[in-house]
Amino acid sequence: MSRAQPYSFGFSDSALAEAAGIPMDALHRDVDAICLAHDAIVPLARRLQVEPPRPCLGGFAYSHVSSLGAEVEFAAGSEPNVRPILRTPEDIDRLHEPDDYLACGVVPQRLRLLEELQKRRPGVGNYIGHLYEGPITTAVLLMGQDFLMLPYDDPARAHRLLSFCTDSALHYARALREHFGTQLEAGEVWIPDDFAGMLPPGLFDEFVLPYWERLYTGLLAAQRGLHSELLREEHLPLLEKMKIALFDPSADQYLTPEICRRSCPVPFMRIILSWDIWDKTADELQSLYRHTASHEPALISFCLSFLGMVQNMPFSGNKRQYTTDVRRGARFCEGFAKYFKPLA
Repeated sequence: MSRAQPYSFGFSDSALAEAAGIPMDALHRDVDAICLAHDAIVPLARRLQVEPPRPCLGGFAYSHVSSLGAEVEFAAGSEPNVRPILRTPEDIDRLHEPDDYLACGVVPQRLRLLEELQKRRPGVGNYIGHLYEGPITTAVLLMGQDFLMLPYDDPARAHRLLSFCTDSALHYARALREHFGTQLEAGEVWIPDDFAGMLPPGLFDEFVLPYWERLYTGLLAAQRGLHSELLREEHLPLLEKMKIALFDPSADQYLTPEICRRSCPVPFMRIILSWDIWDKTADELQSLYRHTASHEPALISFCLSFLGMVQNMPFSGNKRQYTTDVRRGARFCEGFAKYFKPLA
């Protein structure tokens, strides 16, 4: 019996920057560069028969921790990086939330950049980056990897920091909603918490799940999504306990498609890695895609990270071109259906 395999496709910031001939960090500070990059990718999107991305600020996940005092470094030509601010466990006792989240860290600059972009390109959404990282990842960003020993060495302070990370994320999200004049409504809520997998399953009931629950509940999650790249097979039963509707292991080196199908109790997605698209031939990519799809993920995701990848992508007249019949109405990249073929 044939089935259509849902998948999604996009262009990464690195591809946008390459198309425009600009450094990637310009997407975080220069409206002219943002517009140039999104205009430059349109011909390629049309060639691939996909919708071009709408103009937006460069992908960013650190506005929340920046508002708490963490220093964000925008290195030339690369992605942003965060410097921890907690040097000792005792520093946790001195943490406090800002009086005005929107006046702290990089948030004012990104709000100004968004306002200018919305004047230039009507229809641009109210997006300055992901609202937050998950509680464990936020704690690691604030304290560095020393936090990962804190549940063993000082459980009380570990809880204090995780409560601070969770509550401040909810308050930061509320401040942005009030700024944009939007209401909190029940809907899909995602938590990205890569560093959670650095804690063993035996610690999750005390140090992870309660804080995930507070975030989901505080944001009125009707559907719960989780992105976490370092979970092991032994963690997977906990996803059902949290009522996760879709799990994204992304590039998790510990969770193969076989393991996900065997042990994941909730719907999961898979990605085709950028370096696979770069390195493999079209035949090898189709084989990889079919192998991944044979394990029945809810979604297969992939993106164009470097323009050089296009040389491996077949177009009309190429003997490697593939065809398919994709169900209408599903969120597929129909142009790429000629390339990544659902199971038949």
